[in-house]
Amino acid sequence: MSDQATLKIEIRDKLMDCGLFNNLPPAELTTAAGYFIISQMKKGEEIFHEGDAGTFMCIIHSGHVSVQKTSVDDRQVEMAVLRKGTFGEMAVLDGERRSATCIAATDCYLLNLGKDSLDKMINDAPKVAAKIIRALAVALSRRLRMVDGQLLASKP
Repeated sequence: MSDQATLKIEIRDKLMDCGLFNNLPPAELTTAAGYFIISQMKKGEEIFHEGDAGTFMCIIHSGHVSVQKTSVDDRQVEMAVLRKGTFGEMAVLDGERRSATCIAATDCYLLNLGKDSLDKMINDAPKVAAKIIRALAVALSRRLRMVDGQLLASKP
């Protein structure tokens, strides 16, 4: 088996492990895997910066990611520490700038999907791309509902 085929299977297995794409059969995940790349980040390394163009999104395979926003007095405020799931997908889906800075809180192993790769998947494998985008939309919806619940709980 070629190195490329081995890498594609490794990425497919990691996509299966993340739990985000449980509705996709292995064959479709194998197709999707061809559009992802793997990146490793060292603790403290910036993954992307608030205000940057959103050229890629990430799925955490291992490690923790600190999500930080700049306050009105120019301090970095940690909004969350992610241990699983996706981040950076908003900018990839809507084309807007990054809404936060993400930094590797520990050494991280990430699966990245570039905006260009997502566009290519939409053209090459539209049914698979639609399922990937739907899974991302569901994950974003869950996150928004969780934040809504937290906001409600914090009201007096």
